[in-house]
Amino acid sequence: MLYLKGLTKVVSHSIVHPTWQSTRPDDDEDEHRGWVYQSPGDEPLTSSTGHGSFPCDDALKQDEVTGCASIRDVYELAGAAPGTTYSTPILWDSKEKTIVNNESSEILQIFNSAFDDLTTNASVDLFPAEHKLELQDLNDIIYTDVNNGVYRAGFARKQQAYDAAVSGLFAALDQMEARLATKRFLTGPRFTWLDLRFFHTLVRFDPVYTCYFKTNEKRIADYPNLLAYMRDIYSIESVGRTINMEHIKTHYFSSHPQLNMFAIVPHHNGPDLTQPSGRAAM
Repeated sequence: MLYLKGLTKVVSHSIVHPTWQSTRPDDDEDEHRGWVYQSPGDEPLTSSTGHGSFPCDDALKQDEVTGCASIRDVYELAGAAPGTTYSTPILWDSKEKTIVNNESSEILQIFNSAFDDLTTNASVDLFPAEHKLELQDLNDIIYTDVNNGVYRAGFARKQQAYDAAVSGLFAALDQMEARLATKRFLTGPRFTWLDLRFFHTLVRFDPVYTCYFKTNEKRIADYPNLLAYMRDIYSIESVGRTINMEHIKTHYFSSHPQLNMFAIVPHHNGPDLTQPSGRAAM
């Protein structure tokens, strides 16, 4: 959204290392593992179990606004209570020195319109009023069964919970595959916020979720319309430039020792997203 709205000169951003680390390395009793900042060229990091070697590449960006060493530090700088979930993304107010918002869907709405007097891309609107109700109805399916469904499957601790999550996930994917047979994007020819959110699950699906979260009933590569739709969105320069598959894979496969003790990262990156989608005329 920063790139789509032309807001990079208004809202700066930082990029954490993809491998979770101890956020209190000097406290042996503190067990929290989460997002930390590193600089390009720093020594590679290992998983929390000491496995793997994950470089500090040129994509990393320190938090130059707060100077914090971790996302946990940012939350605590804003007065967060102990036990808070130190999640990303965060929208930070440099004047008030606090967190404005940490919910991705709400941050999308803020970027969509709150800074229109400061950008040359004010005409870009990913929240079209005429599709508001339709998008809300679709989001009830996509968020519940796809965006969140992959996590409910991947972190399930009982077979019944896993079975229910996978059933809902693939029913939703089948439904969207059928829908996208006649529509370029979810509501028609116009790209919206829900297409953006749906895309970010699709792009991770084959290289990560099919094996890591055991959502292997089908791949996105097995859905002709979903695959072409994903390639179509990836071809949007402001979206495609943000996809760092090395960071995506490194995060998942090195940050949850209960799922991947030895932090082995599979080779496959999923379908070639640079192939033509064939959907531009829809």
